Amino acid sequence: MRPIFYFLFGLLLPILIGCAESQNADASDDFSLPKLKERTFQFFWQTADSQYFQIPDRYPTRPFSSVAATGFGLSSYLVGVENGYITRKEAATRVEATLHALWNMRQGPEPSGVSGYRGFFYHFLTMDHAQRFKEVELSTIDTGLLMAGVLSVQSYFDQDNEQEQAIRALADSLYLRVEWDWAMQEDGYMSMGWHPEKGFIPARWKGYNEAMVLLLMALGSPTHPIADSSWAMWCKTYEWEDFYEPHLNFAPLFGHQYSHMFVDFRGIQDAYMREKGSDYFQNSRLATLANQDYAIRNPAGFTGYSHLQWGLSACDGPGHGTKAMIGGREVNFTGYMARGVSAQEIRDDGTLTPTAVGGSIPFLPDTCIQTLAYMWNTHHDQLVGEFGFKDAFNLSFPGQWFDFEYLGIDQGPILIMAENHDSELIWNLMKKNPYLVNGLRKAGFTGGWLQERN
Repeated sequence: MRPIFYFLFGLLLPILIGCAESQNADASDDFSLPKLKERTFQFFWQTADSQYFQIPDRYPTRPFSSVAATGFGLSSYLVGVENGYITRKEAATRVEATLHALWNMRQGPEPSGVSGYRGFFYHFLTMDHAQRFKEVELSTIDTGLLMAGVLSVQSYFDQDNEQEQAIRALADSLYLRVEWDWAMQEDGYMSMGWHPEKGFIPARWKGYNEAMVLLLMALGSPTHPIADSSWAMWCKTYEWEDFYEPHLNFAPLFGHQYSHMFVDFRGIQDAYMREKGSDYFQNSRLATLANQDYAIRNPAGFTGYSHLQWGLSACDGPGHGTKAMIGGREVNFTGYMARGVSAQEIRDDGTLTPTAVGGSIPFLPDTCIQTLAYMWNTHHDQLVGEFGFKDAFNLSFPGQWFDFEYLGIDQGPILIMAENHDSELIWNLMKKNPYLVNGLRKAGFTGGWLQERN
């Protein structure tokens, strides 16, 4: 259980932040949430390629695009309109071009020269032709996150003019084309992906993680729905454990954030959460508190961990092959990895990522915003750039390590969850989308705003 005195830090945090700026901090560029939102928005607006409008997986290296990041980009354009960064017309033009490109990308079973198959898209696409990158998988979750973005723009662009009608029609066609049922396996679970060279991969979507929104959209499809029993099957694999407090465990924080970018789970419950007397929003709040509490306790003795500096999730790292003695034990530093803490596992090499904090803003607004401010002001010169926070940093790595890259799938949660905290924009849009609402009802969700829609 979290000691009560930790909560008293909340009263002192603004004072502590003001005293914690490093000598290198740029006083003319102090943190503010509006500033973070605008810079993070510019990542999506400025880095999209000019032909297919796909979002690079990472920048500035731009090795390939990420279809999940492209989905986040679609929703980010709506944030841009509502905050006055771009006009509605500019956003509509970009969105229509993006959806048109996605619709016209070649689909087929061939191992190369295509972008997807059966409505799904490959995890990564080449930056030059938007086709399958090397031998990556046809990804169910990345397609799901792309389609969540597609449905958000479908609900937003509701005006009766030719361009916005075209956006709604393209979004409809893209979503209805996905053969969700094809990806379901004989054991009743969805495969994580498919390769043309060897078929479906053995890994299944089981256990609580980021795939809630994927299954909800698959349930809600009028053309290729998965069985109504699929949600109950999914819940059978949950792991409710006492870690910080009893809750549904998943180690990296992105698993507690991605679906919440699009679904307002406050006050709505499925059968599992009704039995537990909780909901998925409260569960993510507890997971965020557990993540911070772990940093406060800092059992491995990593440098810089505190109530103002925490955040374990999937992110870049210093790289493989480097070791150091920390707290009397040898630590192996890794590159990109799904870091996190739960009752089941602890994956931690001293690397923290701002997306772990930014993506949890709605769950713990004051705590997360104060933590982001501390990170921004303390490590400004190394951690902050033209598009806001760079991906990650590690103060325990010999000589310290700060990433030079931005990752699209980590920028998205920061922007979209900050906006959901400010205005509930994406949440409210998705509440209007009949496909998502249908999926929630098929999954057995009741109460809250769903009840009000009856």
